Amino acid sequence: MNPQDPASFNHRTEKLSTGRVYHFVDQLPEGYHPKRNATLLCVHGFPDLWYGWRHQIGPWVRRGCRVVVPDMLGYGGTSKPTDAAEYSTKKLCADLAALLDLLEIKRAVLIGHDWGAFTVGRFALWHPDRLLALVMLSVPYTPPSRVYIPVEEVAQRAPNLGYQVYFANPKSSLEILAHLKKFLLLTFSPTLVKVDYTKLGSLQKLLLNDSDVKVPTSILTEQELNFYYSELRKGMFGPLNYYRTAKFRHDEELAADLPANLSSDLPFLFIWGTKDATATPFVINKSRKFIDRYQDIALEGRGHWLMVEAKDEITSTVIDWLEGLTSSRPKL
Repeated sequence: MNPQDPASFNHRTEKLSTGRVYHFVDQLPEGYHPKRNATLLCVHGFPDLWYGWRHQIGPWVRRGCRVVVPDMLGYGGTSKPTDAAEYSTKKLCADLAALLDLLEIKRAVLIGHDWGAFTVGRFALWHPDRLLALVMLSVPYTPPSRVYIPVEEVAQRAPNLGYQVYFANPKSSLEILAHLKKFLLLTFSPTLVKVDYTKLGSLQKLLLNDSDVKVPTSILTEQELNFYYSELRKGMFGPLNYYRTAKFRHDEELAADLPANLSSDLPFLFIWGTKDATATPFVINKSRKFIDRYQDIALEGRGHWLMVEAKDEITSTVIDWLEGLTSSRPKL
């Protein structure tokens, strides 16, 4: 399991009971037994891949956990439906439950980053009996809303989410694909580099400007950037469809009368970087009242891409926290 060699991981591609085909990495610890070794199901965000967890997989396996990391719907080797309705979190969570069924895992620790954090938070509502613990990175828990709020209004209320208006527009799929290398450099720029495209309209201007974006460094190596480019050039409709699901998600959650609160006995950990523009103190503080076993950790000076820029801290903090829940290796 060499983080610089994607082929060194154990890759699988399977058709799930939901009818979708998922590519995922499945790493078992030495002497694995489902009754003794907990499974960590790691869910990436946008625009990421299973590869976003490359630094954590090996260490967590060596600490005795089975680690399962899918390419989420629309990414990499996983199915890529064109209809945005197929990307609702209800359907994504059904896929994740089906993946656990395929692997004959009753309950797992769900760990998510970015869109993956939102997804695992909803998994805890749609499938509460399937979780051992919940870890969310960078994006705090938000409960289902009884009122639908269009993305344009969301951006007015929270200007740091203005980029989502562009992502929700179908034209962004082709524009980003046409300028994919520039987009990746902008997205994976270091925290201290002042390239901010979160405000409304700023990303389009940066992308469509013919002059090269002056990003002096990236948190990724050239080899890593090339891997992301090779996978994401397969199409951006799938990854961006996540931002086009707000009404579908709202209607499904309202129809199911999903609760606002997570299960009272669910261990919960939230980790964020203090320099992450998408993690605001107001939303973080608001999330606490919906989670009985809430714990959080702020990583000073860190940005959004915690699994890379704070890779050692994330690796050790999460597994130490899990082991602390039972004063030993996390068990089923």
